[in-house]
Amino acid sequence: MKTINIPLNIPNFLSVFRLFSFPFVMIFIILGHEQLFVFFLCFNLFTDFLDGWIARTFNQVTEIGSAIDSLADTATYFLALAGLVAFKWDDFKPYTVIIWIFFGLLVVVDLYPLIKFRKYPSYHTYSAKIGAYFKGLFFVVLFVWGFNVWFFYFIMITGILIFIESIVITWFIEESRSDVKGLWWVLKEKKLKP
Repeated sequence: MKTINIPLNIPNFLSVFRLFSFPFVMIFIILGHEQLFVFFLCFNLFTDFLDGWIARTFNQVTEIGSAIDSLADTATYFLALAGLVAFKWDDFKPYTVIIWIFFGLLVVVDLYPLIKFRKYPSYHTYSAKIGAYFKGLFFVVLFVWGFNVWFFYFIMITGILIFIESIVITWFIEESRSDVKGLWWVLKEKKLKP
């Protein structure tokens, strides 16, 4: 069995925390504890921002850290979906189709590189980072002030475009990479290669 060494630094600790918090937050959802769910979802969103900022600012970016962060991001997305279904489904029921498209593409974004490269993707494109900030803000707005249909559509449409960008990046790159800036940079690299 292969042993994986995870460097012990603050960004990796925060990402691992988010992964390990998943079952506990899911229990809050199952038991109907909306306030605990919201608190830990917001805390996970904040630590997602914090781990990336610390890793980049203090030069603690690692390949395994990027992969753990991406896996924790996906877990947080699914916690958010479960929370929406459990606590806010009446608001979202009329928009089921776009929600299924969004989460269907999320699955493709994770599975396609896993199949192609046998490795979990951790692109962390600029668009995905910006989109994550808006998604976090959306959940805060949703649970504090309520559902806003225009903000919802903004999140869904930009999210779908970000997922499509990741799928196209996977199509163009020949080996798994972390911290890809975006499709424009991948295409620029392709153009420069002989």
